[in-house]
Amino acid sequence: MRIFSVGGAVRDELLGLPVQDRDFVVVGASPEDLLARGFRPVGRNFPVFLHPVTREEHALARTERKTGHGYAGFVFHASPEVTLKEDLARRDLTINAIARAEDGTLIDPFGGIADLEARILRHVGPAFAEDPVRILRVARFAARFADFSVAPETMALMRRMVDDGEADHLVAERVWQELARGLMEAAPSRMIRILRGCGALARLLPALDRLFGVPQRADYHPEVDTGEHVLLAVDCAAQKGFSLPVRFAVLLHDLGKGLTPVADLPRHPGHEARGLQPVEEVCAQLRAPAECRDLALLVTACHGDIRRGAKMSVETIVRLLERTDALRRPQRFLRLLEACVCDFHGRQGWQDRPSPSGELFPPALEAARSVDAAAIARACNDKAEIPARLHEARVAAVAARLGRIEASRRGPAHERR
Repeated sequence: MRIFSVGGAVRDELLGLPVQDRDFVVVGASPEDLLARGFRPVGRNFPVFLHPVTREEHALARTERKTGHGYAGFVFHASPEVTLKEDLARRDLTINAIARAEDGTLIDPFGGIADLEARILRHVGPAFAEDPVRILRVARFAARFADFSVAPETMALMRRMVDDGEADHLVAERVWQELARGLMEAAPSRMIRILRGCGALARLLPALDRLFGVPQRADYHPEVDTGEHVLLAVDCAAQKGFSLPVRFAVLLHDLGKGLTPVADLPRHPGHEARGLQPVEEVCAQLRAPAECRDLALLVTACHGDIRRGAKMSVETIVRLLERTDALRRPQRFLRLLEACVCDFHGRQGWQDRPSPSGELFPPALEAARSVDAAAIARACNDKAEIPARLHEARVAAVAARLGRIEASRRGPAHERR
């Protein structure tokens, strides 16, 4: 029996990156051999065991045979006769098909080390085409390793998989899992570009894919009103380290632009309202978590209002805070602002500009929440008057706060003059 470290741990060690999890392949052993050594079985579809001391996963070397469509359409065979090379041959990319023996020796039958050095994502072999999840994994790895390119033959194979309908068998849970992980990588725009380049985006997220086909006036920069803007904005969210709900909301916030009537181009009036239905549809299709869905809908509906915040009256600002339930759910409103900051910065040359809405709304929210609602309620003889009195008090508090901020900004300028 021999044990090898495999997969991401070996890859990341060779790249000089921290290793999160270690996986091991056991060659020349049976399930009974591992049980006799104190390993605990955990695998359902194939033999995986936990080490009795380290609790790290050890899988018996195995081969697989495709029996149907999609991720689950496989039969696995594990036995002491399966070789390490046969086990590595079923893996997705060459950089993930490198093994390290217990003495430190590297086993690299498919050229993964050379591809690491060349910064290339390349499939191991034709068996790649049997699992559509691998399309998503390649796109996710492109988002993680921003200086890697996808081998042309791998992109061509992914296109054939899409054309053959294999991507149509992806289940919602796996699509969401890979999409969410890709959004949390350093350059999520690369994931979207790869999916679009192989045709998978049009199958998996057609509402997002439509943004890249919106016709533009010749003198317009493409990043202002199309999918390019969304990609810049979602990368901005990654650079700022924002949460998954914020990144997902940024990705979907402009879906309404893909439905703009031709007569209204290129300005996209009313695209916020048009975007609500496709966002609902995408979230239902992906079975996105409620937190992600709710924020995506809120950002889609309100990002135009937030962008125009500097031109709003105090009355309108307070009504926006009330309408978005910001007073009861301030953390969600602050996430809305984070997404809107990315919307603002998602344009070439705008990355370093201060976002007006990012400076305006937090103090307005703090001022509105400082109003003593209980005291106002006690002072009202007619309970029907409470909402109006509360609103008036919030307007006064926000006006005072924003007035002080504006005065403090003008002060030094007056002194210099």
